[in-house]
Amino acid sequence: MERDSLKKMQEKLRQFNEDRDWDQYHSPRNLAMALSVEAAELLECFLWVRDGETIPNEKRTHIAEEAADVLICLLNFCTQANIDLPAAFETKLAKNAAKYPVDKARGSREKYNNL
Repeated sequence: MERDSLKKMQEKLRQFNEDRDWDQYHSPRNLAMALSVEAAELLECFLWVRDGETIPNEKRTHIAEEAADVLICLLNFCTQANIDLPAAFETKLAKNAAKYPVDKARGSREKYNNL
């Protein structure tokens, strides 16, 4: 996703929250908890689903909504915590690339210290 696209999403969300006077509830601590709850709701969609099982379209719609809730909480959290998410992404991906070099990590599920 391009940085401009993410910034547009954050601005749209900022306006949505401002219109409803919700920033008063959006401390980084509360948003971190909300993010965990939303991620759990996404995970619940897969409870008792077998690997490879076809997911019906109506359930896929619900899964997409839960994934969007996770993104909304994450964007709210990053806004309130002054985190530049695209920059954090690039930094973390570079760290992971160093910890998991392709020649050692390809096809492996081992943690970096066991490669």
